Amino acid sequence: MADRRVAARRARCDNPWMNPLTLATLRLMTDGNFHSGEAIAARLGVTRATVWNAIRDAQSLGLAVEKVPSRGYRVTPPPVWLDARRVATLLGVAAASFNIEVVDAVGSTNALLLERASQGARAGTVIAAEVQTGGRGRRGRTWIANLGGALTFSVLLRFEQGAAGLSGLSLMVGVAVARALHAVGATGVGLKWPNDIQLAGRKLGGILIEVQGDALGPAAAVIGIGLNVRLGSGERGRIDQPVADLDEAGAGADRNRLLAMVLTELAACAERFAVDGFAAFEAEFRRWHALQDAEVLVHLGDGSTVAGRVHGTAPDGALVLKTSAGLQRFHGGEVSLRAAAPAPADVRA
Repeated sequence: MADRRVAARRARCDNPWMNPLTLATLRLMTDGNFHSGEAIAARLGVTRATVWNAIRDAQSLGLAVEKVPSRGYRVTPPPVWLDARRVATLLGVAAASFNIEVVDAVGSTNALLLERASQGARAGTVIAAEVQTGGRGRRGRTWIANLGGALTFSVLLRFEQGAAGLSGLSLMVGVAVARALHAVGATGVGLKWPNDIQLAGRKLGGILIEVQGDALGPAAAVIGIGLNVRLGSGERGRIDQPVADLDEAGAGADRNRLLAMVLTELAACAERFAVDGFAAFEAEFRRWHALQDAEVLVHLGDGSTVAGRVHGTAPDGALVLKTSAGLQRFHGGEVSLRAAAPAPADVRA
């Protein structure tokens, strides 16, 4: 990848329900000290009422604001804020490959980066968000997370082989994420075809890829990645499937370090994928696949299901299932994979 500069610009909050001053106010209250409403208002040049409304909004972000008479407010525990410059420092020489931007709030990092891609943004552009109001996963599912409790970001990659040559891209990205999680000390992590990151059979994160370009010409791939870092009981109650977070895996502390590690692995994997495709990662994906050799049900777009045992993946990223009718292949899209029985306990470390 060509050299890139690192941008640490904070975009204006575009959350339709959140006061634009909420995150600015919260940043003043995350140093461990108490701050009076008067001091916050004076610092930001607003009224006390505006400060109070911003503090109230914090509850919608999953944060607890402690109030002590005569002392003021503070957030406990404070979130670890994303910092583009710190990520660049952690990347070291690899920072030259990325242009990192951290935004306070956005509907979707993927949607924003797709817009940038259509305007000519360079490969290696990264948008990470403190808050996503319209984050989504595969098949239109909403991504739910509290402030500081997730790492949500999108990366732009460009490929010369075109959209038709990107089969298996989500599986390659899964391998890169799994490598990164292992490098930061996470244990018990596995992948589930085609785009889930799991911990002991529960969803730890997901990958959403959207491609622009011609089937045979150059293509731009926007890769959205979401990882649960620390989920509160409120978030868990709103998610309609079993979930896990990196705290449980022993690696939930520093989102900046995690982002740097994922970008490092992704850059290395993307360079090889551009030359050799998914075939170069097929064997490694099988080792990470939590449902390898498991009995599963494949749910098709027409509502029907196919039962079988996971045989592996094909060089183009298709799922290969051993069924009563022989080996069958399934591609992503509207296909959904579910274990026919509880997932094996020995998920890949």
